Amino acid sequence: MRAWVGLLCLSLGASVQAADKELSIFTWAEYVPEQALQRFKDKTGIKVTLDVFSSADEQDSKLMTGRSGYDVVFPSATSLGMAIKAKALRAIDPGQLPHYANLDPALLAKLAAVDPGNRYGVPYSWGTIGLGINKQAVQKRIPDAPLNSLDLLFKPEYASKLKDCGIAVLDSPQEVLSIVLNYLGRSPYSNDPADLMEAQSLLGKLQPNLRYVNSSRQIDDLAKGEVCLTLVYNGDAGTAAARARETKQAFEVIYRIPREGTLLWFDTMAIPADAPHPEAAMAFIDFMLQPESIAELTNNLTYANANQAATALVNPAITGDPDIYPSRQVREHLFTDKLLPLRAQRERTRVWNTFRTKT
Repeated sequence: MRAWVGLLCLSLGASVQAADKELSIFTWAEYVPEQALQRFKDKTGIKVTLDVFSSADEQDSKLMTGRSGYDVVFPSATSLGMAIKAKALRAIDPGQLPHYANLDPALLAKLAAVDPGNRYGVPYSWGTIGLGINKQAVQKRIPDAPLNSLDLLFKPEYASKLKDCGIAVLDSPQEVLSIVLNYLGRSPYSNDPADLMEAQSLLGKLQPNLRYVNSSRQIDDLAKGEVCLTLVYNGDAGTAAARARETKQAFEVIYRIPREGTLLWFDTMAIPADAPHPEAAMAFIDFMLQPESIAELTNNLTYANANQAATALVNPAITGDPDIYPSRQVREHLFTDKLLPLRAQRERTRVWNTFRTKT
């Protein structure tokens, strides 16, 4: 074991000797584990600057404009596809990443929908969009509530009973419309006018029972009991659940993957085309592909990672949760974001704005 660790250190040291000694990272708050980052600095001697963005749009804007000065960015699957099309990213050679083999081939295949051949994005974390639920509040109003079904949200006979305790939906048109279309039995990537009209009609039925559409309020509101049903990222629901426990709320926040299927999201590590320190970027990405490094992320934030070798190092309560680490059978019903033509995106935005302005 010690010999194996020694070889890893020698390998890392050799790669770093050839790398630049500076690295600039642009990521979400708390998204790079402090312990892992400190180990990377200590082992490589690379000086790291880490900046935090508050929205995906902020990162996308800097990436698309160019000359951001960043070496490693963390685009979502959709942002990755856009950046690839705009030639804003540098291709990554897996052969230069000794720990790339740790990645789950099935998840790489899913990500290939936006990154053919997995040439530009290295999976970092992944999860789903599903139902964040105040269990007691929902079951009080609907004793036999189908907690793992989007029927709770989209069937008025259920949603009307939850109106008083609060329903919220993500403000993310491309993602939510894909989920709506899939729920209707249509292709999540459809831009058929009839399909979009059907989706708009379904959203219209939700409107009278909806409290708000927003991407930043759900965590606090769910944790405080100010909403009882949300369409939300699994990690946000997990954070809300933790806060509810910490504040000793009289209710339990749970998350469920919809049985009808839903969107599988990815955040990736990528290198801007004009990154000033690409060698250091490669050293960092490979470091985060080490099981210990990425396991810390999952243990801290409960986001699943795509690193098979890290599973044994993750808290069993997390890996054993089927709504964080779903079975392969459930994963078969998950779909990834797909970059649509601009015209199709505009049509979806139009449908969404009609729904949004009436809410």
